[in-house]
Amino acid sequence: MKNASQYEAPGLVHLLGGAGLVNRRIRSEFDLIALSNQGVKKASLDALINYMGMTKKNFAENILNLSVKTLERKKDDEVLDRHTSSHVIEVAKVVNHAFEVFESEEKVKGWLNASNRSLNNTKPVDLFYIPTGLAMVDNILGRIEEGVYS
Repeated sequence: MKNASQYEAPGLVHLLGGAGLVNRRIRSEFDLIALSNQGVKKASLDALINYMGMTKKNFAENILNLSVKTLERKKDDEVLDRHTSSHVIEVAKVVNHAFEVFESEEKVKGWLNASNRSLNNTKPVDLFYIPTGLAMVDNILGRIEEGVYS
């Protein structure tokens, strides 16, 4: 299990809109499960989308497999279902890992949106729609972090 520092600055809570939206401390994977079960707020999803520099339509349709209209009908304080919340949290974990590796929001956005040879010339963000893709991107980030050619 990873240590609590992985959830700090910019950190998962920051990526999900801050402590005011998340309403709990995240210290372990079990806290993430509890947050998924509780449901993340739509405003948290909006914060993550904004941080990633994506359009709401692109994120909703290509990552969450939801219609953007379905998301737009929700109020900011409305919680997402457990499955969607879990997916949003997993995306935020990978984006947070990318920030730990690149230490710059602009570099993170650039890397996520550039074709990567280690990912079969696919943009990392294009793999965020499925857990296996998220794991592959996270693995590549780990390799970069360790200095392994990726």
